[in-house]
Amino acid sequence: MILHGDLLLSMLTRRGTAAMAIKSITASGSNGKAEKQDLSDATEAEVPRAAFTIKEFCEAHRISPAMYFKLRNAGLGPREMRAFRRVTISIEAATDWRRARESVAANVEHAA
Repeated sequence: MILHGDLLLSMLTRRGTAAMAIKSITASGSNGKAEKQDLSDATEAEVPRAAFTIKEFCEAHRISPAMYFKLRNAGLGPREMRAFRRVTISIEAATDWRRARESVAANVEHAA
């Protein structure tokens, strides 16, 4: 079998991590016709998430970006990490923020 044609490489992006994968190789068989070989299982291990962007945080917690900024401006948002203009929220900060919101909600229910 003689390889010819394109070697199609694609970047797979999943939750901020990129892995190279060989999608397919066009090869010529003994009969001269092109065949496809699927090699999409050749991916690297996924790196676990360490932080959310603001957009990802909003999606994960089912709030709008406008609500996020209202909460942040009121001092009720999660702790943020800043690297130049990039703002991220650590997994731990998101967990702490959820617990704080839950405890406030529980206190309101008990007061009523």
